[in-house]
Amino acid sequence: MTSEFAVEMRDVVKRFITPEGNEMAAVDHVTMKIRNGEFFSMLGSSGCGKTTSLRMIAGFEWPTEGEVYIEGKAMGHTPPFQRKVNTVFQSYALFQHLTIYQNVAFGLEMENAKEDEIKKRVGRALDMVQLTGMDRRKPKQLSGGQQQRVALARALVKTPDVLLLDEPLGALDLKLRKEMQLELKALQQQLGITFIYVTHDQEEALTMSDRIAVMSKGKVQQMGTPVEVYERPANKFVADFIGESNFLEGKIKSLTRKEASVFIPGLNAEVTGMPISEGLAKGEEVVVSIRPEKVRLVEKGALKMNMFRGKVTNTVYIGADTHIYTEVHGVKLKVLEQNRISRLDPKSFYTVGQDVSLLLMPENTLVLKKD
Repeated sequence: MTSEFAVEMRDVVKRFITPEGNEMAAVDHVTMKIRNGEFFSMLGSSGCGKTTSLRMIAGFEWPTEGEVYIEGKAMGHTPPFQRKVNTVFQSYALFQHLTIYQNVAFGLEMENAKEDEIKKRVGRALDMVQLTGMDRRKPKQLSGGQQQRVALARALVKTPDVLLLDEPLGALDLKLRKEMQLELKALQQQLGITFIYVTHDQEEALTMSDRIAVMSKGKVQQMGTPVEVYERPANKFVADFIGESNFLEGKIKSLTRKEASVFIPGLNAEVTGMPISEGLAKGEEVVVSIRPEKVRLVEKGALKMNMFRGKVTNTVYIGADTHIYTEVHGVKLKVLEQNRISRLDPKSFYTVGQDVSLLLMPENTLVLKKD
């Protein structure tokens, strides 16, 4: 019976010895369950353990503790060539002296597949990545995006159960990278195989993934859908790492399951929000987080709950949006407004020194643990 999960990491630890002779846990008791047919991303900054985790799934590294399962079978100490997974690297790793056809066919030739079988499978793989008719070219005759597709075709031609992608779009320019993100997601949906993707790019992970594991210091900080990790971050690190957030430090004055009131010394006022982190307690020092696009600038009037008067300190027009920097009793808050109307009229812009009222909607005001 096929396992529900394509890949599982069960309480996996990977330790390395540093040049100074110390022991370091690159992966620290990580547990992940990645479903069949899922586009799963590991997201984090350099040194967070995401690439080491991917290398243990691929078989290039073996766990110090714990176990890696592929299709329900323990594979933590199985060599890479005995696993039905293939890896696509950022560097492409193409053979420059071989044609595109020969690059894609290489793995099949090493398995002594028949020539007719190789021809059929290479043709199908090149068709998948929209490179039909380019099989006689050499890698240097292709663009960066086309070379990345060749690397994908070479991995897909062996029909892996799981495709591992280690920052494969990192070498591409921004416009091409965005195009390739959509192509990769469409290809994964078409093939129905499991993609496990490593990236440090938050937008990339949000764009393509069914679920994301946000990692830091060898641990998984949060695992969930893109909407969950963006709208309901588990802690300050996740809120800060994915997108932008305004942070206000304070102490919980009252707490229920659905609402928390936090006294913010900088504002000399209480802010009402949603308790998100688990285990919050009355009297605890916490962080209140609100995304810039969730802050509303409203007409002056009677102050309501979570409404504060402030001044504009700067504005930055960036085409699709305008970033408005404000200050409330010395506390800085950033606001992002989408430019839905023409901004050619100077009066449509906020100006430095202008008085404004800021409204923090309680459902968008998140109360999180400090760590």
